[in-house]
Amino acid sequence: MQTRKIRNGIVVSLIFAFVVMLVIAFYADVPNMLAAFAGFHWIYLPVILGLTLVNYTGRFVKWSYYLKRLRIVARPSISLLIFLSGLSMAITPGKIGELLKSYLLRQYTDAPISHSSPIIVAERLSDGLAMLVLASSGLLLYRFGLQLMLPLLVVGLAGVLVIQNRTLSLRLLRICERLPFLGRFAQHFQAFYESAYTLLQWRPLLLAVGIGIVSWSGECLAFYFVFRGLGIAASMDLVLKSTFILAVSSLVGSASGLPGGLGSADGSVLGLTRLLVTSSSALGGAATLLIRFCTLWFGLLIGVGALLTLRTVPALKAVHRERAEADRLLDSQPFSIAHQSNADLSSVSATRGE
Repeated sequence: MQTRKIRNGIVVSLIFAFVVMLVIAFYADVPNMLAAFAGFHWIYLPVILGLTLVNYTGRFVKWSYYLKRLRIVARPSISLLIFLSGLSMAITPGKIGELLKSYLLRQYTDAPISHSSPIIVAERLSDGLAMLVLASSGLLLYRFGLQLMLPLLVVGLAGVLVIQNRTLSLRLLRICERLPFLGRFAQHFQAFYESAYTLLQWRPLLLAVGIGIVSWSGECLAFYFVFRGLGIAASMDLVLKSTFILAVSSLVGSASGLPGGLGSADGSVLGLTRLLVTSSSALGGAATLLIRFCTLWFGLLIGVGALLTLRTVPALKAVHRERAEADRLLDSQPFSIAHQSNADLSSVSATRGE
């Protein structure tokens, strides 16, 4: 992995994030926004963070399911640390830094990057489709964002259909093999495609989208409690608006390709909040900064902690690889092992003259 480029990209993203926060603060009028923060009911903060953790829990369930689909054996503790480490790369452009998870899987399980990296694609695709479902009620009620959401849906489904069409996909791979530059990567492309084909069949895709709807509902409800903490009256309409705003803003952020959706997601949250929930720029700015701190930046801190845990306990790697190899042998050769055990017992019996 190009560690230096990723590190430099993160530094640039942090500077950009600081600029975005300053712009929001000045737009919202700093004194009024600080007054909104002062009036925030901080008793809601544990609930907000807890609902964000619900999202991460659901996404980890999906990650574990994908590992099982690809027959990648990883101990639950190591798998969890690798998954959480990916959150530390949330502010890399297009979340390309999440390939760190594939890199770590190679270190701990020997799974080739070309074999595991389709998990990242499947995660992004299933999350995007889940967000489209969550935003659908708002798209119908508020007649906003359909022009953006529809192309994303078409592109996503088109990609799935191409991958599921093996004849077409294998033909494209053969064309790549004959190209001067791409030909050298033909074997990696083939491995990538086979994993993607396994993950993006309709049954696993629909299951992953279902998990995504449940998990991302956690962050949508977290945004609802941000509004409640700022003193906005509770209502079912507020739940729908919170869900719509967060889902659409997340999709806009992902589509922009900007690190962590910085600027694009923040601007969408702020604009839609002022359009649908409150005309107050101070409340809108406070809500935007709070939900971003409790989702993006909270996840980033968790990811850094998980990554440091993996890096500071190198003994985990050797122990895990030995256990993973033992599990792999037990799963793949149950009859051989049983036969060997019986042979050993027979040998012992013969020696004793039994």
